[in-house]
Amino acid sequence: MPGTEERPASFWRTALEEAAAFALDTVTVEEATPLVGAEVYDLSFAGAHGHRIGGRLLLPRGADGPLPCVVQYLGYGEGRGHALDGLLWPALGYATLVVDTRGQSGAGGRRGTTPDPVGLTHPQIPGFTTRGVLDPRTYYYRDAYVDAVRAVEVAAAHPAVDPERIATAGCSQGGQLALAAAVLSPSAAAALVESPFLSAVTDLAALPDRQPYRELLRFHASYPDLAPRALRTLRLFDVAELAAHGRCPALFSVAGRDVRCAPETGYAAHARYPADKRLLTWPTAEHAAPNTPLRLAEAEFLADVFTRPPAPGVPAFWQEGQDI
Repeated sequence: MPGTEERPASFWRTALEEAAAFALDTVTVEEATPLVGAEVYDLSFAGAHGHRIGGRLLLPRGADGPLPCVVQYLGYGEGRGHALDGLLWPALGYATLVVDTRGQSGAGGRRGTTPDPVGLTHPQIPGFTTRGVLDPRTYYYRDAYVDAVRAVEVAAAHPAVDPERIATAGCSQGGQLALAAAVLSPSAAAALVESPFLSAVTDLAALPDRQPYRELLRFHASYPDLAPRALRTLRLFDVAELAAHGRCPALFSVAGRDVRCAPETGYAAHARYPADKRLLTWPTAEHAAPNTPLRLAEAEFLADVFTRPPAPGVPAFWQEGQDI
């Protein structure tokens, strides 16, 4: 109800238990590609509300035994693209599951295959970040976060994947989803969080005039009377808030000249993360700039985490009933 603030543990318990009523119903079909070093599969599964979510599974060809897996989430507007875009982790001997974000496709030339069947609700600015923002139960990112958690479950259930060695990864919106999935999924063993979007949002009027924050900024300009209600919703999805419940090792990366996802918002998520963590700062880097040293650091980080003895299973905070 308007004016009522949801409690995080109960909110996410309800959302994820509702999704669990649907079988994952994973479907994989091998794709024909010219790649000699990787097996490539078109993959789909049942996400929030049972909606079909598309993705792509890549496996290093000829690898023995269950493999570590990196679940890769995408930047704003991107789809899974071509198999060539996902070769880093298979080249290092890992499986990788590249997951579409519902309704998004085409940015950066990367096409997706996943629609968003949920209709428009409440006043909004074109795009995704204000869709349904006046009620957390209808907010766009509720379903996107549930989809992200379900993707980890899909990876854990696949016979080629070691369910105790699954990492989430992404940049910008992908970093947001990677961090949310790592906090909400008890199956995530590590997280690679680069320049996360929707972090430390406390004032819609102070957000940068850059996409996708621009949508929230314009929402405030068009509906200033609704801004407090929108902020109550956003608190449940703000990854700097969710980070306080992190439990698996995480590598955070911040670009020092990022004018889209400002450095201080990445620092805020890292500061609140209570588990084993590492922070990399690139003082002259801009948002989502190609960064070979970061990729090497991520590879080193995962090699370390994945060679440790499996940690005892720790429930996600919503399973324990914790609340902020």
